[in-house]
Amino acid sequence: MSKQNPDLVIVESPSKAKTIGKYLGPDFQVKACMGHLRDLPKSTMGVDLEHDFTPEYIPMKEKADLIKELKKAAEKAGTVYLATDPDREGEAISWHIKELLDLPESKTRRVTFNEITKGVVTKAIRQPRDIDLDLVDAQQARRILDRIVGYQLSPLLWRKVRRGLSAGRVQSVATRLVVERENEIRAFVPEEYWSLDVTLECLEKPGRFEAHYHGENGKKETLPNEERTIAVLNDVQGQRFTVREIKTAEKRRSPAPPFITSTLQQEASRKLNMTPKRTMALAQQLYEGVEVTGHGAVGLITYMRTDSLRLSEEALSAAKDFIEERYGKSYHPGAPRRFKTKGAAQDAHEAIRPSDVRLDPETLQADLTRDQYRLYKLIWSRFVASQMSNAVYDTATIDTDCKGHSFRSNHQSLRFAGFLAVYEEGRDDESEEKTDTLPELREGEQLRHVESRPEQHFTQPPARYTEATLVKAMEEKGVGRPSTYASIVSTIQDREYVVKKDKKLEPTPLGEVVTQLMLDRFNDVIDVEFTAGMENKLDEVEAGKLPYKQVLRDFYAGFHREMEDAEEALKDTRIKVPEEVTEEVCELCGRKMVVKFGRFGKFLACPGYPECKNAKPIVEHMPGRCPKCGGGMLKRKSKRGFAYYACETGAACGFMTWDVPTDQDCPACGQTMFKRSGKGRMKPFCINEKCENFLPEDKRGYYKKPAATPEEAAAAEAAEGAGSEKKAPAKKTAARKTTAKKTAAKKTTAKKTTTRTKSKKE
Repeated sequence: MSKQNPDLVIVESPSKAKTIGKYLGPDFQVKACMGHLRDLPKSTMGVDLEHDFTPEYIPMKEKADLIKELKKAAEKAGTVYLATDPDREGEAISWHIKELLDLPESKTRRVTFNEITKGVVTKAIRQPRDIDLDLVDAQQARRILDRIVGYQLSPLLWRKVRRGLSAGRVQSVATRLVVERENEIRAFVPEEYWSLDVTLECLEKPGRFEAHYHGENGKKETLPNEERTIAVLNDVQGQRFTVREIKTAEKRRSPAPPFITSTLQQEASRKLNMTPKRTMALAQQLYEGVEVTGHGAVGLITYMRTDSLRLSEEALSAAKDFIEERYGKSYHPGAPRRFKTKGAAQDAHEAIRPSDVRLDPETLQADLTRDQYRLYKLIWSRFVASQMSNAVYDTATIDTDCKGHSFRSNHQSLRFAGFLAVYEEGRDDESEEKTDTLPELREGEQLRHVESRPEQHFTQPPARYTEATLVKAMEEKGVGRPSTYASIVSTIQDREYVVKKDKKLEPTPLGEVVTQLMLDRFNDVIDVEFTAGMENKLDEVEAGKLPYKQVLRDFYAGFHREMEDAEEALKDTRIKVPEEVTEEVCELCGRKMVVKFGRFGKFLACPGYPECKNAKPIVEHMPGRCPKCGGGMLKRKSKRGFAYYACETGAACGFMTWDVPTDQDCPACGQTMFKRSGKGRMKPFCINEKCENFLPEDKRGYYKKPAATPEEAAAAEAAEGAGSEKKAPAKKTAARKTTAKKTAAKKTTAKKTTTRTKSKKE
């Protein structure tokens, strides 16, 4: 029998509410708050700097109806369980809900779920706690710090650099990392070196292998130039080589630990080509719950914002049973693997792992979207592999000599796959060790020199950051926390301080100018160590060791002084952003056009202005051909900012579509195939009406507003008629206003004429 007044559970998202509601049953009503319900105002700073940084929180206007609904449900409920995400921001959202709904202490409880499974959810409900105000204060401190920096720095950037700019506390540091890497690349001076590889062949039996120049007279040496390389070549050309030493060994390779937030984002970028933002959005879906055939809504992974490598004993035991059952006992090391979390980590949650290891990716593939499946498979495989036996290799190092010169060959072969049967960690560099088959060799054996391959090389500058390596750098330097990495990487690109080209991040001229201004005038804000130190202070606030207002006071004293100094130093200064020169040539004067910024965004303009006033929109060439005339396809933007695709010949052809052209041709008619616009990977389709593969517009997956019922149509018609009747008097009012304006204008003119006449007479 269910309760007369069911308890209320408030979570953040509808999918999470659905999953948890299924587990808790009819005695609980589960509702979603859709994230924050109140926040600092958008139009003003919302922080009283004169009264010890008191924040002004206001309800969000767009959520007024939802707030009323939750308030009504809370009044009827016995107990209100605040079950927002288990991190600082989730704790702050719960606190805001309590304050906004005016919930009494006696009926308000806080619960968190590290994973959304029936056992964990029901256990958490039985063991509620109070809201952790230290966690709330840590989040408040971060929010207020970011608001102060954003609302005081951004106007300065508007006045001194360009309208519309904004500055963020942690984002500015991330931009600095990208800018400094670019400066290192520019300053890099390449150094020449050479490699020398030889092919050696056995004299008395079949078999060849490759060897690399190692050094001379037992000392390792790098060949610095062509002259030295030719000298070595002359010494060994046509000579016999002798096997001096053969070293064989067993090499064991351990699996990588399970994912934390940063490593998940890095690996998803390397292996799945997903941005950190996309990765976290998909992980959130897997955590909150997905409809699984035969199970209903199921939370598939543990909480995805974590910096801890800890795993529960239940998860370790389940992994052991699964591995031994599926792969055999030799594939489990016997004892569970436990990984040590870094010292600076908060260790609030487990590592990211599947909630139920027996729900393997193949079982779930039909119930997941393509990207959900790929990410879940990555998480599942990494966790299972982390609990498996080492991979075992047989390695061999062969040193051969000729005329005092040493050549070395390293080989390895896989003897036992171990964890590699499930997963291998990706690497940022693509170098791999040789796994060729070696001939049977013995020390002292003579070898024939078959071929030499000298090759010139130059040392390379440090690589530009990718999204994955930037996240890794931020983690190593202590900039940001797991919950902020994705938004930081996304924000610096959205603000056009950084662009992504061929998966590499490059600073824009704007990003470099703003970073230099920040370095000159706000060194603390953009200092890596200062920002990392601030993160540590926020951790101390969370631990209850430091009042959050003290953190704000300490920060603002120095920041306010830097703001005043910057305002004075830049009083009469306007900083110019170097123009981005393109390969587009001006049709009128032949100059290379530059990128300019206007009210509606970027456009191309001739640098010869005002002599040459040529300007045109920036267009992006798309793959495929126009289905109407066979011309190229361009991506354009409508006046309202929506992307569409049109033929490059413009009005001469007139073809345009909202569907995205692809690089695939229809196998039936040969025309370019298109796909639905939007996020994610869409299935291509043919838009040729004469083709057997033609897909009608209403079947392409776009949202279509349902047709109005007869009752709704009648109501709309009645409302329109009533509106027309009400508007009629308004026309008269408008007419009266127009007449009044004309009369006032005549009186003003008459008055001015009288004044002028009077002046002349005087």
